[in-house]
Amino acid sequence: MARTRARRSRWNRRWPSSIRWSSSERRCWRGCDALRGEGGRGKGEGDRSGGSGCAGGAPAWIDVCASGDLVEGGDGVRFEWGAPGEGGRPVPAFVVRFDGRPRAYLNRCAHVAMELDWLPGRFFDDAGLYLVCATHGAMYEPDSGQCVAGPCRGAALAALRCEESGGRVRVAAEPPSGR
Repeated sequence: MARTRARRSRWNRRWPSSIRWSSSERRCWRGCDALRGEGGRGKGEGDRSGGSGCAGGAPAWIDVCASGDLVEGGDGVRFEWGAPGEGGRPVPAFVVRFDGRPRAYLNRCAHVAMELDWLPGRFFDDAGLYLVCATHGAMYEPDSGQCVAGPCRGAALAALRCEESGGRVRVAAEPPSGR
Protein backbone atom coordinates (compact mmCIF):
# COMPACT_ATOMS: atom_id res chain seq x y z
CA MET A 1 0.00 0.00 0.00
CA ALA A 2 2.81 2.41 0.89
CA ARG A 3 4.60 1.65 -2.38
CA THR A 4 1.44 2.37 -4.37
CA ARG A 5 1.00 5.67 -2.54
CA ALA A 6 4.67 6.56 -3.20
CA ARG A 7 4.31 5.79 -6.91
CA ARG A 8 1.15 7.87 -7.14
CA SER A 9 2.94 10.72 -5.36
CA ARG A 10 5.83 10.58 -7.87
CA TRP A 11 3.31 10.59 -10.73
CA ASN A 12 1.59 13.69 -9.32
CA ARG A 13 4.87 15.59 -9.07
CA ARG A 14 5.85 14.70 -12.63
CA TRP A 15 2.77 16.00 -14.46
CA PRO A 16 0.90 19.33 -14.39
CA SER A 17 -2.13 19.50 -12.12
CA SER A 18 -4.49 19.42 -15.10
CA ILE A 19 -3.71 15.75 -15.77
CA ARG A 20 -2.99 14.31 -12.33
CA TRP A 21 -4.84 11.28 -11.05
CA SER A 22 -7.49 12.05 -8.48
CA SER A 23 -6.87 10.73 -4.98
CA SER A 24 -10.57 10.89 -4.15
CA GLU A 25 -13.24 8.76 -5.80
CA ARG A 26 -15.69 11.62 -5.32
CA ARG A 27 -13.82 14.04 -7.55
CA CYS A 28 -13.34 13.89 -11.28
CA TRP A 29 -9.77 13.49 -12.57
CA ARG A 30 -9.49 17.20 -13.44
CA GLY A 31 -10.15 18.14 -9.82
CA CYS A 32 -13.66 19.57 -10.17
CA ASP A 33 -16.30 18.69 -7.58
CA ALA A 34 -18.57 16.76 -9.95
CA LEU A 35 -19.62 13.60 -8.15
CA ARG A 36 -19.01 10.35 -9.92
CA GLY A 37 -22.10 8.48 -11.00
CA GLU A 38 -22.75 4.78 -10.98
CA GLY A 39 -19.93 2.66 -12.35
CA GLY A 40 -17.25 5.26 -11.51
CA ARG A 41 -18.05 7.56 -14.42
CA GLY A 42 -18.00 11.31 -13.95
CA LYS A 43 -20.60 13.63 -15.42
CA GLY A 44 -20.40 13.35 -19.19
CA GLU A 45 -17.50 10.89 -19.13
CA GLY A 46 -17.48 8.67 -22.18
CA ASP A 47 -19.44 11.19 -24.22
CA ARG A 48 -18.06 10.96 -27.74
CA SER A 49 -20.03 13.92 -29.02
CA GLY A 50 -17.45 16.49 -27.95
CA GLY A 51 -19.62 17.73 -25.10
CA SER A 52 -18.58 18.64 -21.60
CA GLY A 53 -16.36 16.07 -19.87
CA CYS A 54 -16.91 17.42 -16.34
CA ALA A 55 -18.33 20.37 -14.45
CA GLY A 56 -15.25 22.37 -15.50
CA GLY A 57 -16.49 22.30 -19.10
CA ALA A 58 -13.48 20.46 -20.56
CA PRO A 59 -14.13 18.93 -23.99
CA ALA A 60 -14.47 15.16 -24.12
CA TRP A 61 -12.45 14.91 -27.36
CA ILE A 62 -9.68 16.99 -28.94
CA ASP A 63 -9.76 17.22 -32.74
CA VAL A 64 -6.13 16.75 -33.79
CA CYS A 65 -5.90 16.47 -37.58
CA ALA A 66 -7.37 15.11 -40.79
CA SER A 67 -6.93 11.37 -41.33
CA GLY A 68 -4.91 12.06 -44.49
CA ASP A 69 -2.28 13.96 -42.49
CA LEU A 70 -1.01 10.70 -40.98
CA VAL A 71 1.04 8.39 -43.21
CA GLU A 72 1.86 4.82 -42.18
CA GLY A 73 5.26 4.91 -40.43
CA GLY A 74 5.77 8.53 -41.50
CA ASP A 75 5.74 11.89 -39.76
CA GLY A 76 3.42 12.36 -36.82
CA VAL A 77 1.30 15.33 -35.82
CA ARG A 78 2.17 17.23 -32.65
CA PHE A 79 -0.56 18.84 -30.57
CA GLU A 80 -1.14 20.30 -27.12
CA TRP A 81 -3.10 18.08 -24.74
CA GLY A 82 -4.57 19.24 -21.45
CA ALA A 83 -6.64 21.99 -19.96
CA PRO A 84 -4.89 25.38 -19.94
CA GLY A 85 -7.97 27.13 -18.54
CA GLU A 86 -8.11 24.99 -15.39
CA GLY A 87 -4.91 25.93 -13.61
CA GLY A 88 -2.71 23.55 -15.56
CA ARG A 89 -0.75 24.02 -18.73
CA PRO A 90 -1.05 22.07 -21.96
CA VAL A 91 1.24 19.08 -22.35
CA PRO A 92 2.96 18.20 -25.66
CA ALA A 93 1.53 15.08 -27.29
CA PHE A 94 1.63 13.44 -30.70
CA VAL A 95 -0.30 11.07 -32.92
CA VAL A 96 1.20 8.71 -35.54
CA ARG A 97 -0.22 6.01 -37.82
CA PHE A 98 0.98 2.42 -37.39
CA ASP A 99 -0.68 -0.80 -38.63
CA GLY A 100 -3.38 1.32 -40.23
CA ARG A 101 -4.53 2.90 -36.94
CA PRO A 102 -3.71 6.23 -35.31
CA ARG A 103 -1.79 5.97 -32.01
CA ALA A 104 -1.50 8.90 -29.58
CA TYR A 105 1.00 9.39 -26.76
CA LEU A 106 2.24 12.17 -24.50
CA ASN A 107 5.44 13.51 -26.05
CA ARG A 108 7.61 12.49 -23.10
CA CYS A 109 10.28 9.82 -22.99
CA ALA A 110 9.73 7.23 -20.23
CA HIS A 111 13.41 7.60 -19.22
CA VAL A 112 13.67 11.37 -18.78
CA ALA A 113 10.76 13.72 -19.47
CA MET A 114 12.22 14.96 -22.78
CA GLU A 115 10.29 15.28 -26.03
CA LEU A 116 10.85 12.36 -28.40
CA ASP A 117 10.99 14.00 -31.83
CA TRP A 118 14.34 15.19 -33.16
CA LEU A 119 12.57 17.45 -35.68
CA PRO A 120 8.92 18.51 -35.35
CA GLY A 121 6.82 15.46 -36.21
CA ARG A 122 9.78 13.05 -36.68
CA PHE A 123 9.15 10.20 -34.25
CA PHE A 124 9.92 7.04 -36.26
CA ASP A 125 13.29 5.45 -37.03
CA ASP A 126 14.44 5.29 -40.67
CA ALA A 127 12.57 2.02 -41.28
CA GLY A 128 9.32 3.34 -39.78
CA LEU A 129 9.14 0.45 -37.28
CA TYR A 130 9.92 2.07 -33.91
CA LEU A 131 9.36 5.40 -32.18
CA VAL A 132 12.76 6.75 -31.13
CA CYS A 133 13.72 9.23 -28.41
CA ALA A 134 16.09 11.76 -29.96
CA THR A 135 17.83 12.45 -26.63
CA HIS A 136 18.85 8.97 -25.39
CA GLY A 137 17.92 6.64 -28.26
CA ALA A 138 15.20 4.69 -26.45
CA MET A 139 13.10 2.68 -28.94
CA TYR A 140 9.36 2.16 -28.43
CA GLU A 141 6.87 -0.13 -30.14
CA PRO A 142 4.40 2.19 -31.90
CA ASP A 143 1.36 0.02 -31.19
CA SER A 144 1.85 -0.32 -27.42
CA GLY A 145 4.33 2.42 -26.45
CA GLN A 146 6.48 -0.23 -24.73
CA CYS A 147 10.23 0.50 -24.64
CA VAL A 148 12.13 -2.38 -26.27
CA ALA A 149 15.66 -0.92 -26.28
CA GLY A 150 17.50 1.83 -24.48
CA PRO A 151 17.86 3.11 -20.92
CA CYS A 152 14.15 2.69 -20.03
CA ARG A 153 13.63 -0.84 -21.40
CA GLY A 154 10.36 -2.26 -20.05
CA ALA A 155 8.79 1.15 -19.34
CA ALA A 156 6.10 2.60 -21.59
CA LEU A 157 4.96 5.89 -23.05
CA ALA A 158 1.76 7.38 -21.61
CA ALA A 159 -0.89 6.39 -24.16
CA LEU A 160 -3.91 8.56 -24.97
CA ARG A 161 -7.19 7.13 -26.22
CA CYS A 162 -7.50 7.93 -29.91
CA GLU A 163 -10.16 7.37 -32.56
CA GLU A 164 -10.60 8.03 -36.25
CA SER A 165 -14.03 8.87 -37.62
CA GLY A 166 -15.46 11.06 -40.34
CA GLY A 167 -12.03 11.66 -41.86
CA ARG A 168 -10.72 13.21 -38.61
CA VAL A 169 -8.43 11.95 -35.83
CA ARG A 170 -9.53 12.78 -32.27
CA VAL A 171 -7.89 12.19 -28.90
CA ALA A 172 -9.83 11.78 -25.64
CA ALA A 173 -9.36 14.45 -22.99
CA GLU A 174 -8.91 11.96 -20.15
CA PRO A 175 -5.94 10.69 -18.12
CA PRO A 176 -3.33 8.74 -20.10
CA SER A 177 -3.13 4.97 -19.76
CA GLY A 178 0.04 2.96 -19.34
CA ARG A 179 1.23 4.66 -16.14
